[in-house]
Amino acid sequence: MEELHSHERKVLVALSKLQEATQEALASETGMDYNSVGRAIYWLMPKGLITVEEVKEGHIDLGEEGRVYAKEGLPERRTLALAMERGELKIEDLGALLGEERAKIALGWLRRKDLARIEKGRIVPTELGKGGAKLPDEELLERLAAGPLVVGDLEPRLLEGLKLLKERQDVIRIEEREQKTVALTEAGQKLAERGLEVAGEEATQLTHEHLKAGSWKGLRYRPYDVQAFAPEALPAKLHPLGRMVQEIRRIFLQMGFQEIKGPLVESGFWNFDALFVPQDHPAREMQDTFYLSRPSRGNLPKEELVRAVASVHENGGGTGSRGWNYRWDPKTAELLLLRTHTTAATIRYLAGHREPPIKVFSIGRVFRNEKITFKHLPEFHQVEGIVMGDANFSNLLGILREYYAKMGFEKVRFRPSFFPYTEPSLEVEVFYPEKGGWLELGGAGIFRPEVTEPLGIKHPVLAWGLGLERLAMLRLGLEDIRALYMSDVDWLRRVPCR
Repeated sequence: MEELHSHERKVLVALSKLQEATQEALASETGMDYNSVGRAIYWLMPKGLITVEEVKEGHIDLGEEGRVYAKEGLPERRTLALAMERGELKIEDLGALLGEERAKIALGWLRRKDLARIEKGRIVPTELGKGGAKLPDEELLERLAAGPLVVGDLEPRLLEGLKLLKERQDVIRIEEREQKTVALTEAGQKLAERGLEVAGEEATQLTHEHLKAGSWKGLRYRPYDVQAFAPEALPAKLHPLGRMVQEIRRIFLQMGFQEIKGPLVESGFWNFDALFVPQDHPAREMQDTFYLSRPSRGNLPKEELVRAVASVHENGGGTGSRGWNYRWDPKTAELLLLRTHTTAATIRYLAGHREPPIKVFSIGRVFRNEKITFKHLPEFHQVEGIVMGDANFSNLLGILREYYAKMGFEKVRFRPSFFPYTEPSLEVEVFYPEKGGWLELGGAGIFRPEVTEPLGIKHPVLAWGLGLERLAMLRLGLEDIRALYMSDVDWLRRVPCR
């Protein structure tokens, strides 16, 4: 009882007298304003002291045309009055008396209500019309002139009138309003029977004014209920993918890496050829890669580098490899495309930075001609990184374990795999307890000599390309990758900030 606000006490006292009341009735009984009563009801409900029944009611009011009719009468009734007064009323004269538009309305409703008939261009009242009795729609119109009505309060005759008036344009307007009916629960009744003292001024905090004026001595301080319901706070925040990109960026920067970027539109040379991907590889087909039509070709780098890459493809160059044993075509390397991996940015960087130590990473969009499904998108993000210098395969595994540990995955395992540009190669998997299994999240390895030798690099290069969207799905508990890019505001508001 001590925790009740004075507004709550007033509402309970009023309900103990009224037993059941609307919010308007409670405002009248307590002398409080409507909104203060609403807040008191909102506070009392979770305490189990009151029940609230909400019923939608149609409130009828006059429209612009209806106000004119309420004052002057319906067009058909005015026409009848003119016909009775003159003894004869020609249709052709009606437009001048009522206006052309209202004359048309009057003629239509006269016939429909059987108030008059048309004979040789004249309006002749029927027996019903001569009687002059008000019809249901006229009675309702007259009632509405005195103020709005509730549909549920209308007797059957006025409901018939409502149907007729609803067929006219802007004569009546019906607005759906929620009507709250409040009643005491058994607990509320028992509390009311114990006696509720409506206290004077209450305070929830001690202010400077209270201390200065000395009014704090006479104040009643209401205790706080730390378990009371509070409205949900939905502050503005970054998209979850954006937050994850920031988190990953922080992790690599803390590990001593430098961030690099590369263009979204690449040539086949940097996207495939410089990475020792053969020119007849299936990934280079249009079924897997988005090629540009205008412009369709780009410029190749310096001739010395192009010759070195061509030699590696054709016969292995100076690497001791046999290469791919075909004639390399520069025209194929000139084709422009949307990059299929961020490794293109890495290899561009290495071409201009040939001496160790190098520790760089990039986070960017890549594009593949994939069919959109619950686990595939044609556009997604990749987390790329390389380390060049005095490094080995064990260092690569350690970096990947450290990265995923910082992302919250304690169990990481590696499986042997194959990529044209790394040897040895591996795939990274993490264990996710909620899923109860392992999920593959990317590939890694050490760049082959066929990749580094044409660039003039003499040191090992550790490299990895890791997925972002799949990782986000795990972290956010999503089953469908498309949800990351749908404008579901409700989901975006409630997704945790982590």
